[in-house]
Amino acid sequence: MYTITDTDLHDSLCQICIDSPHSLLSELDENAKRKIIDTTVCLSYKKGELIYQEGNMPVGLLCLITGKVKIYKEGIGGRIQIVRMAKPIGFIGYRAFFAEEIHIASAEALEDSIICRIKTELILDIVRNIPELAMSIIRALATDLGFSNRRTVTLTQKHIRGRLAEALLVLKDTYGFEDDNMTLKICLSREDIANLSNMTTSNAIRTLSNFASEGILELSGKQIKITNMEALEKVSEMG
Repeated sequence: MYTITDTDLHDSLCQICIDSPHSLLSELDENAKRKIIDTTVCLSYKKGELIYQEGNMPVGLLCLITGKVKIYKEGIGGRIQIVRMAKPIGFIGYRAFFAEEIHIASAEALEDSIICRIKTELILDIVRNIPELAMSIIRALATDLGFSNRRTVTLTQKHIRGRLAEALLVLKDTYGFEDDNMTLKICLSREDIANLSNMTTSNAIRTLSNFASEGILELSGKQIKITNMEALEKVSEMG
């Protein structure tokens, strides 16, 4: 991890974080936006680097500008469960930030990524004085809670095939497809796919192979092409 010190690059990255239509900060006035740009730190992470770790306190509000990030929790015996996938432009670790609690999960860069870290005191002052921003944050937290509740049911009640199908659909909804409109726009290891689906790596490998033999998927290394979306959705629905 290193800090981006080039002023023009720093400012342009901050501008992306603030002005993106998907950003919680896009409706701020120019004065507030300027304060954020002047005090924000932009950090570059290599693939595999930790962005924050479970058990640590947040050190600012984190906005993912480029790259892909997995949010995961370490369970009993060191077993990993991926609880969320993050994409640009989006905030990560903000539950702990606004709750003023330790992180209950860790975040790792799945590919080279850039994070903007907004100063704690500044963002809290803005939230206190702009009710519209506070409501946007509440809506975002409520949306994440709904997603987590649905995933809890999926991971505890669906069978292996249903869990894996659901995980692939989550990846599709999060990152979309390549230009062929079939290949997932993310390449995960079989271990990560297993950790997203709450199963062993061997079960993930076997189930992916079964899906491929059934004509639902095509596999090429880490690339996954969904060739029969209707069948995949049916497997997920059946559980």
